[in-house]
Amino acid sequence: MTIANFLKRASLITLTFLSFHTIAQEEKQKSNLEELFSKINLSGSIDTYYRYNFDAPNNNLVAPQTFFANQSGFALGMVNTVLAYEGEKIGFVADLVFGKRGEEAVFNSEGTSQIINQLYVYWQVNQNVKFTFGNFNTYIGYEMISPTNNFNYSTSYMFTYGPLSHTGLKADFKLNKKWSAMLAIMNPSDYTDSNPFDTYIVGAQLGYEVDKLSTYLNFRYGNEGFPGEVGPTFQADLTTTWNLTEDFKLGLNTTYVTTEPEENGDTSGFYGVALYPQYKTSEKFSIGLRGEYLSVYNDGLTDVIGLDNQGDGDVIATTLTGNYTIGDLTLIPELRLDTTSEDFFINKDRKPTKNLSSFVLAAVYKF
Repeated sequence: MTIANFLKRASLITLTFLSFHTIAQEEKQKSNLEELFSKINLSGSIDTYYRYNFDAPNNNLVAPQTFFANQSGFALGMVNTVLAYEGEKIGFVADLVFGKRGEEAVFNSEGTSQIINQLYVYWQVNQNVKFTFGNFNTYIGYEMISPTNNFNYSTSYMFTYGPLSHTGLKADFKLNKKWSAMLAIMNPSDYTDSNPFDTYIVGAQLGYEVDKLSTYLNFRYGNEGFPGEVGPTFQADLTTTWNLTEDFKLGLNTTYVTTEPEENGDTSGFYGVALYPQYKTSEKFSIGLRGEYLSVYNDGLTDVIGLDNQGDGDVIATTLTGNYTIGDLTLIPELRLDTTSEDFFINKDRKPTKNLSSFVLAAVYKF
């Protein structure tokens, strides 16, 4: 064999080896990508609605002062896109929102952060301990930002003026089959993309779950602004859900919020309770009622309901809602009556009134 033939055969063998090695590497990379994408889940929702006032002008100026369904006529909700990676021990969630509902949910965010509803990573240390680090929706209250997680389309006063989201570090603990707990340290509420104050708040939760009952006792405490300019805020909140039968469910939310004065003076805040009975009449249709009472003291909330000269006032909001499902689409007709203790709304004659009745028809598509 000549040297030329030897080199030619050696080159062919080398090229063949490199080809097999390249193919093997490509197959491995393809397998790794397939494994990665198999653990990534894309979900979300799209919602839009129509709202009409029966006894007030329909000019976007007269509406219940709660989030997400306060525009007159045909209006847009939001596009919600959630990208989640679920590994064996670690994972992440990137929850993006576009539209009016999303803007109201992240009202304290700035710049490109205005499209971020949630952005966090987590570490499942073992079956009983999980750490979450980043921006996550609140653990307080019965309702949530996404319309797919609520029976009612409009939201309650307690949900609207409790925290919506937090940024920080939380630890979830599974104590046993029935009991759970959570501890967290976080930025001031709803300051999700940064902390403009030199202060933090702490959060805690104690949960109890059995077959037909789940209940959570929630707390938050800390300065929600610059120390010395505003006193610390304390909130205690209870949520409970009873599945009384296969078709009938009853929810309860009660909350108490108090903020200490800057220097001398009285504390301010609000407290309330809401009941959520819901009945499934068929596979496609359910009907539910939200009855809420909210009381404000010492200007604990302003420009939300009517207040007297002492800064006290209350509101009763009754919301009758239906859910009709067509595959992944849910149609939500809703009648709502808000009654305040002091004149707050305006009727069609442009005169102050305590009552506002309105109708909402929403469409929510979940994917």
